[in-house]
Amino acid sequence: MARKVSLREFQESVVAKLQNRAASATANPSKLGVQVGAQLWLVKLSDISEVLPVPPQTVVPLAQPWFSGVANFRGNLYGIVDFSHFLGGAPTLPGVDRRVLLAHPKFMVNSGIVVSRMMGLRNPDQMQRVEAAGEGSAWMGAAYRDDAGNLWQELDMQALTGDTRFLNAGLG
Repeated sequence: MARKVSLREFQESVVAKLQNRAASATANPSKLGVQVGAQLWLVKLSDISEVLPVPPQTVVPLAQPWFSGVANFRGNLYGIVDFSHFLGGAPTLPGVDRRVLLAHPKFMVNSGIVVSRMMGLRNPDQMQRVEAAGEGSAWMGAAYRDDAGNLWQELDMQALTGDTRFLNAGLG
């Protein structure tokens, strides 16, 4: 019979695993793979503090369309950005696979980005690095192609959370 685990215990174990992986990032260059719309992204484990289901949010009036709202995580308010919509794509549709990646507190921005689904750990060292087509934003890192031909883009969370457009979610 399976042992029952509370949601809190499960989340704490996931955080502990993420922190252990982040601590050994030099030995293991794996990054978290996520899907945002039709795009595939790689995020350093040390750049996120938690991965959570998308919570109920309070809509903020006069905010950019890509700014989903504000959500409470364990007593702290976080601005939630629909990353697909921020990138100029369609808003992320509701579904059980959607997740919020919370930016690590070291960036001093209580923010999270909504992703379409988790793709598991990926090792860029096992992929072919490709040249980026055109100039991207400062928060777009190296691009890679995996064995299946999928294009993966690195996300620099520090540069994203410091980006003027990302920080200015208000209209006007």
